Amino acid sequence: MEINDQVYQLEDYTVNALAKGQYESCTFENCNFLQADLSNVKFIDCVFKDCDLSNAKLHATSFQEVTFKDSKLLGLQFDHCDEFGLSVEFVDCILNYASFHQSKLKKTRFINSQLLEVDFTESDLTEAVFDNCDLMRATFGYSILKAADFTTAFNYSIDPETNQIGKAQFSLRGVKGLLDKYKIKIIE
Repeated sequence: MEINDQVYQLEDYTVNALAKGQYESCTFENCNFLQADLSNVKFIDCVFKDCDLSNAKLHATSFQEVTFKDSKLLGLQFDHCDEFGLSVEFVDCILNYASFHQSKLKKTRFINSQLLEVDFTESDLTEAVFDNCDLMRATFGYSILKAADFTTAFNYSIDPETNQIGKAQFSLRGVKGLLDKYKIKIIE
């Protein structure tokens, strides 16, 4: 089933499941996907605004050119998504406890978002932007962070020895997040 150019508002997909299919150029506003099964659903050029997708099942789900705005995405396992063409943007979202383990996220934009305890282990975040994002206890291990922009991000801890950070950008106040493993005190 292919659905194009539809707007869905105030839908509760915990009561009536979203129909399986391909959604292209669709907008979901104020919809509840809490713990919904979105497995094998394809979203292309869609927008999720003011939605709650917390703990939704994303097995083989496809997100291509999808924007999440003002949405709650707690515990989402993006590493279970269809890896082909994964292209997402997050604006003013809460992504706490999400996993992007081994995901290809080149040029992904995270804007004004909370990413507490998010797993970015072994992810490719080349040229990703973390604009005004809280990365408290986010995990970066063996990640590719080449040319990523962390200049306005905060509360991150990144080990330069186990991550590829060539040409990544950091602010002077954020540099202490690159030295955490050394347990040194930085006096400002």
